Amino acid sequence: MATFLYRLGRFAFVRRRAVLVAWVALLVLLGGAAAAFSERPSEEFKVPGTEAQTTLDRIKGAFPEQANASGQLVFTVDKGRRLTDAAPRAAVLAAVERVADVPAVASAAEPFGARAVSPDGRVAIAQLGFDEKVSDVTDADRSAVREAVGDAAADAGVTVKYGGDAFVPPVTAGSSEVIGLGVAVVVLLVTFGSVVAAGLPLLTALIGVGVGLAGVFALSGSFELISTAPVLALMIGLAVGIDYALFIVSRHRQHLAEGMVPQEAAARATGTAGSAVVFAGLTVVAALAGLSVVGIPFLTVMGLSSAAAVLVAVLVAVTLVPALLGFAGTRIAGRRRTRTGTSTGTGPEADRPPRETFGTRWARLVTRRPVAVLLLGLLGLGALAVPAADLRLGLTSPGSQAEHTSARQAYDLVSERFGPGFNGPLTVVVDASGAPKPKQAVARVTAEVGRMPGVAATLPPAYDARSGTAVVTALPKTGPDSARTKQLVSDLRDHRADWKETTGADVAVTGTTAAAIDVSQKLTDALPPFLAVIVGIAAVLLTLAFRSVLIPLKAIAGFLLSIAASTGVVVAVYQWGWLADFVGVPRTGPVVSFLPILLISVLFGLAMDYQLFLVSRMKEEYVHGAAPRDAVVRGFGHSARVVTAAALIMVSVFAGFVFDDDPIIQPIGFALAVGVLVDAFVVRMALVPAAMALAGRAAWWFPRSWERVVPRVDMEGEALATEPPVREPVGAGPRVKV
Repeated sequence: MATFLYRLGRFAFVRRRAVLVAWVALLVLLGGAAAAFSERPSEEFKVPGTEAQTTLDRIKGAFPEQANASGQLVFTVDKGRRLTDAAPRAAVLAAVERVADVPAVASAAEPFGARAVSPDGRVAIAQLGFDEKVSDVTDADRSAVREAVGDAAADAGVTVKYGGDAFVPPVTAGSSEVIGLGVAVVVLLVTFGSVVAAGLPLLTALIGVGVGLAGVFALSGSFELISTAPVLALMIGLAVGIDYALFIVSRHRQHLAEGMVPQEAAARATGTAGSAVVFAGLTVVAALAGLSVVGIPFLTVMGLSSAAAVLVAVLVAVTLVPALLGFAGTRIAGRRRTRTGTSTGTGPEADRPPRETFGTRWARLVTRRPVAVLLLGLLGLGALAVPAADLRLGLTSPGSQAEHTSARQAYDLVSERFGPGFNGPLTVVVDASGAPKPKQAVARVTAEVGRMPGVAATLPPAYDARSGTAVVTALPKTGPDSARTKQLVSDLRDHRADWKETTGADVAVTGTTAAAIDVSQKLTDALPPFLAVIVGIAAVLLTLAFRSVLIPLKAIAGFLLSIAASTGVVVAVYQWGWLADFVGVPRTGPVVSFLPILLISVLFGLAMDYQLFLVSRMKEEYVHGAAPRDAVVRGFGHSARVVTAAALIMVSVFAGFVFDDDPIIQPIGFALAVGVLVDAFVVRMALVPAAMALAGRAAWWFPRSWERVVPRVDMEGEALATEPPVREPVGAGPRVKV
């Protein structure tokens, strides 16, 4: 691999104009295709095969409104007034009548006839039904409803809040990523001390993200693109794009400091650091693509979209980066002297002993006290992981939105005045087509559902005579994210056999709340097998990379510790509410149901990145003759600075999304930022060198019987060692900080 990438890097350096034009042309072409063929992303997290989804698909012919978006107009008046008074009542009725005429609105039920007025008369709810799915409700549709309400209600002293799934703000990439990019710029400037060197990784990452996202949108017409997928692809693509370019640029500058000509330095950087980039990138791609084995369509789309962004980042790193290094020439070096001790030039400076870096000093400290470092690290990670035992999963609702949004304000008003269950109704479907007396069967089931302990009330059933099916709306006593509501759904389903026996009707439970419960349960069940698949992938890839038995085992153990610790922190903040105000959590409650499986997938790939970059430099030193402990210290000293910079950049990019108001994107960004922080700075930079020092030569042991079977992957550039590097004449090389 190293030889192939060496030649590729040399080719890209020499043919830099053609390579640059090719990438720009690809960006323009895919951008045009995205503009022409992209479809609006979906906001629905559907899981085929669950009871809720299967039932919904079965009844949408008889009850199409069940599959479409719904909304609420929540009217309020000040204390001391009532909506049943003449002026407020007239304003509410007029507003509902005008909204009913909006083309996208299929139905609008005025609150007085529907008895949707709070006991104190200050809050009333008009239920809206749309003639399209949630993902098809446009901003223009929402604006049309608001315009229809107009100022008449306000003139009568009536305030209107817009709630329901139709008025939940769509998931979009906002300005939050700019914060992460700003921090990344600072880190790159401090790391390289050169504007050119700092700007190159940012430029290539942005081009890579542009190509990846344009490609995803260009193909979105052939599959249902979930709205979270492009934002996740942007988040991950930007982070790894900067990091991969950073590793190659850093190695290039090191080779320049050793006296190589720019072309040779770029080619060797692509052959050595580029090999680690390719292997690490393919590991991330495999982990993200592995989401498809769960069998949940929206997770498959999220995983493949992000995998495509990472794959583009790898291609950019090994082609466009060396091409741009050709344009930069020696300006990439900056004006600072190397800190690795590699000196170019002559004179007194060249005779000074090399200065020991902080990374080398840290590695010496860790390897002198490996047992103490391991015990301290394990205790700390164990403490962080404790809350993970209380993990509860759920999907977001309008109540998860930020407090300043109309959807959240409407949700809180309804919950306060009508009860929390009004925001999470359950749809009980009674198929009485096979019952001897269909209408009597529906009436009996409705009455018995209303008497169940967790049910606050039931609404009159809607009956379709042609299909013999009725829909009964049951209002729980608890909110949609409550464990008691989940238990109620289970209790209703447990009664199906009794109802079938006594009435002859088939009963099923569906609706948004039941669907969210089903999705969460399916994702919970998928966690153990998915984790097993990920661990298997890690074992195979790391065995190929390092030809070692012990290193893959240590890497997997570290990865599992990182997952447990980061999950524990997420539970403590987003579920328990610790530091929730500081982080800006809109509402505490169950963790987003697909976050753990997504965290496992993404963090696995990123953890393997740092494992590969750190340990490959250790193996490089060991292969070239260093003693095991010296190889750990030297390899860590060479790579610690750039891995630290890479981790800080990745943390900052992910943490930037914590400032996003979206209740899905925010916890994902937080979880990934914490996960990378823990994995990079505790596991990889403390536990790994400590464990390597304790293992000694055993860390590199590989059975002879496996040598003949396992393919050899030359990530250390052993093949390149046989070719003498092309160097600058003495005194001509730039002095570089690496």
